[in-house]
Amino acid sequence: MYGLTVRWSLADAPKGTLKALRAYVEDESYATFAGLEGLRVKTWRAVKGQWFEGSYIFVSDEARAAFQKSFEKTAKESAGSTIIGSAPILIEACEIVAVVRGPSGFRSSSHFEHGRKDD
Repeated sequence: MYGLTVRWSLADAPKGTLKALRAYVEDESYATFAGLEGLRVKTWRAVKGQWFEGSYIFVSDEARAAFQKSFEKTAKESAGSTIIGSAPILIEACEIVAVVRGPSGFRSSSHFEHGRKDD
């Protein structure tokens, strides 16, 4: 499978950045990527104070390459970069070896798992 990883550092990001990123993903980014032609799956991952990442799986290497090329042109001005205050530190194509959905399924959003004061 044709993957792409985009990662930003949160080491120097202002307080509240991760909370702002969660809101952005839920309010805007989720819908944008739900309609992206050629995308199979996207996940948003984070480690508080360390990094924020988008992980993508595309239907073909051509779809992945087209998205990567387009994103690289605007990465510094992307919503994630604007919220974080810096450009991605990594944009890397990769192979996704496998994906499994366990018997407990998954949730599309984690908004209910974070309190109002969570950063």
